[in-house]
Amino acid sequence: MALQFNQSKGSAQKSEIKSMTFKDGENRMRIVGDILARYVYWVQGENGKNIPVECLSFNRNEERFDNAEKDWVREYYPDLNCSWAYATQRVTPEGEVEVVNLKKKLWEQVITTSKDLGDPTDVETGWDIVFERKKTGPHVFNVSYDLRPLACKERPLTEVELEAVAELKSMDEVMMRPTPDMQKEFLDRIRNANKPEETDEEALEKEFQVD
Repeated sequence: MALQFNQSKGSAQKSEIKSMTFKDGENRMRIVGDILARYVYWVQGENGKNIPVECLSFNRNEERFDNAEKDWVREYYPDLNCSWAYATQRVTPEGEVEVVNLKKKLWEQVITTSKDLGDPTDVETGWDIVFERKKTGPHVFNVSYDLRPLACKERPLTEVELEAVAELKSMDEVMMRPTPDMQKEFLDRIRNANKPEETDEEALEKEFQVD
């Protein structure tokens, strides 16, 4: 089950909702609803593209690793480590709802600031999260996200925003947790897709191979 903001510790797909894209410079977002606490593995799929696969060893409800379910990624990729991947939703001034894939260091700053400003998801007393995205080096991961606490002001949602979130889905519905069987089936498809195609010579050799 996804968590309400004040239940999330901030530690450690089935959806038609689009995701927020962070831009360089100032970004502003008003988050709404619950917080999805999860960890994911990045498994190599077709054409070398990494695909997020939820770590079933991590308990969404308790925000801890309990190893209660079979985690097939550990079976197939024992050297692969999972990473923090919390998510929530935001509502835009135009009344659109988007998924927000939270950045860990930024989220830790939000939690710290909430001690003074309160719950940012509250429709009446919540506040806009304002932060700067800045490139710090040549690589994709060389990016910093810095909250601007003085620019984060309390603001009730507008009528347009309230209408947009009136029937807001839980993050558990937006990003459904797979069962171990679903995870295994998905991984099997990835592994089979990544197998090199058999050449005509190899097929001919198998046909005439004597057991």
